[in-house]
Amino acid sequence: MSFNRQDREKILDKVVRLVEKKHFDPSLNGVNWEALVEGRRYRILDSAGQENFEREVHGLVSELKTSHTGFFHQSSRSIPARHAINATFQRASVGDTEKWIFQDVHEGGPAQAAGLQPGDVLLRVSGRDLVPPGAPVFKMGDRTEIVVLKRDSKEVALSLYVPPPRSKKRPISQPRPVSFSAVSGRIGLLKITMFPGLIGVDLARAIDDAVEQARQFDGLIVDLRGNTGGGVGGLRLMSYLTPDKVPVGFSLTRRRLVRGYDRQRLPRFGRIPSRKAKLIWLALRYGFIDKSIVMVTEGLGPQPFHGRVVLLVNQHSASAAEIVAGFAAENRLAKIVGTRTAGRLLSGSAFKVGQGYILGLPVANYLTWQGAVLEGKGVTPDEEIQLSYEALRVGRDTQMERALEVVQGL
Repeated sequence: MSFNRQDREKILDKVVRLVEKKHFDPSLNGVNWEALVEGRRYRILDSAGQENFEREVHGLVSELKTSHTGFFHQSSRSIPARHAINATFQRASVGDTEKWIFQDVHEGGPAQAAGLQPGDVLLRVSGRDLVPPGAPVFKMGDRTEIVVLKRDSKEVALSLYVPPPRSKKRPISQPRPVSFSAVSGRIGLLKITMFPGLIGVDLARAIDDAVEQARQFDGLIVDLRGNTGGGVGGLRLMSYLTPDKVPVGFSLTRRRLVRGYDRQRLPRFGRIPSRKAKLIWLALRYGFIDKSIVMVTEGLGPQPFHGRVVLLVNQHSASAAEIVAGFAAENRLAKIVGTRTAGRLLSGSAFKVGQGYILGLPVANYLTWQGAVLEGKGVTPDEEIQLSYEALRVGRDTQMERALEVVQGL
């Protein structure tokens, strides 16, 4: 496939137009997009090879400093760890060197399948030492050779296989999204690793099944640590936190913001259908209108655990997970324990810009019903507690321990 300067110019011009027309910057922080483009244009157009071109354009759109913003080729297989292997990392000193420590390792993901655990230390990837700030990335549809320092201080070489993505526009691996277990006595644990699906019909069904088990308990811990977000399936979880139909918050497009709005008159979404056949009706109702929409809980009635709920979050809890945490905090439906969430609340879309390249842009902001903007800020826990490397090494989860103490005291 030929790829000359004229091709690069066409792609760059399309990127520029899409940012001007679609990009939503909720902070209005004064980024001069025109000046940014002109300052980088010749470096982008003169870049040698597709890899350098991709890197330069990604660097340009990254200057917008908004979440869900990026530029990549659909054949690119190097994906951040949270999406590729369903694991997150934290930085910690190991000896006299800073290293990446496995933090969240989700059930059903490639990292767990390889036997990795929270507290393992990533030493090398593909034969190269990897230390912060260089971020771990992994190839999808391929094996990556890694070396880790296990909890018992033994170095182990692993061949980590990551399956190919189901979607080229959203290349991710999917762990087991929902699981439920008993923690202690009358306390249940609901773990949700992501909210797959645009509407989340299957996810809602899985949450229903988990809550059916949770009704045997009078206290509940909801673990959203490392949850990367997803679609609106989180509405079912929020609906189980309150008996009533309660406004959650609303998305707000750039167009609606400019024209002005009354939140009370925005279209409302307040029910996840029980069958996928009904998605056609939803597409007809919401597919051709402005995406400024209010989300309202489903009114699922009282639950035995109401009043005794703790949400666990961390710096990797993002997007839809933050909507859940923000709703619970704003309405005092749960105690929040952990660390401040990621602050990545913009609604993103992927645009094809030619030659197989895809531009990811935020196209709508999210506000809580009381008008709080969480983008760039995240949700601050009621009780902030770090997860230390020393605790992870001996298999202790200090955040879970504190969550259990809090829910027992409610």
